[in-house]
Amino acid sequence: MSDSVLYEAPGPRARLRARYASVITGLVLLAVFGWVIYRLAQGGEFTYEKWGPLIDPTNESFTPLWTLLGKGLGNTLLAAGWSILFSLVIGTVLALTRVTAAAWYRWAVVGVIELLRGTPVVVLIFFAYQALPVMGLDLPVMWSLVIGLTAYNCVIIAEIVRAGIDSLPKGQSEAAYAVGMRRGQVMFNVLLPQAFRAMLPALISQLVVVLKDTSLGFTISYPEFVQRGETAIENLGNPIQLYLFIALIFIVINYTLSKLAVYTERRLSRGRKSSATAEPESAATTGD
Repeated sequence: MSDSVLYEAPGPRARLRARYASVITGLVLLAVFGWVIYRLAQGGEFTYEKWGPLIDPTNESFTPLWTLLGKGLGNTLLAAGWSILFSLVIGTVLALTRVTAAAWYRWAVVGVIELLRGTPVVVLIFFAYQALPVMGLDLPVMWSLVIGLTAYNCVIIAEIVRAGIDSLPKGQSEAAYAVGMRRGQVMFNVLLPQAFRAMLPALISQLVVVLKDTSLGFTISYPEFVQRGETAIENLGNPIQLYLFIALIFIVINYTLSKLAVYTERRLSRGRKSSATAEPESAATTGD
């Protein structure tokens, strides 16, 4: 079915109006950007005093500043790594429980998922921060952040994995049962790998959210990247420049994760195509 059947193709006048609107919108955005740059320049935001500590290795503040930020970035990646690991493991277990458990037990799991999903992540972090000492667990503050992030994100990942399992054709599990596979084998060898493959973009997006949410660690005085940046701002007085660099570093990390997801998906797709090509060749060889 062609696209013209679904909607009326724009005529010459409509295309001309769209072109004019695009040009005007671009000019307005360019004017706003120029005005912002002009106001920042008037406020002295492009001086060496503001940018020197960030970009000039000979500046006396350069090494201490990047050492401080490097430690904060390391703490951020450490908390994000543990949170991602626990969220994936617990989320997968919750998804499998919701799909395979008895009805009464499944409703209990659904209740836990809805409770955690409806609670703001910062509340979960604060709860873990206050509850751990009361329970007699004298853990580093990082684990309060990890527990809060895991509690929130594991249920999101559970729903993503469950949706991936539900999206698979029923014939796959029926065929697996027909060849004598047990229920656990069907889930772990047939359904779960395909569910992860199908929902990989959504999973990567949620992992990016976990990484960004580590910035909430400053609320419990965890020395993560943003909190270290605020400490540097108090000493240097250049918030715009430092926050810009912090944002750029987060963007680079998240972009790398997204590209890794695309690369992984392509590798998996090539693997499936290779397997599909090999099967007919094998059948032809056997027939000879």
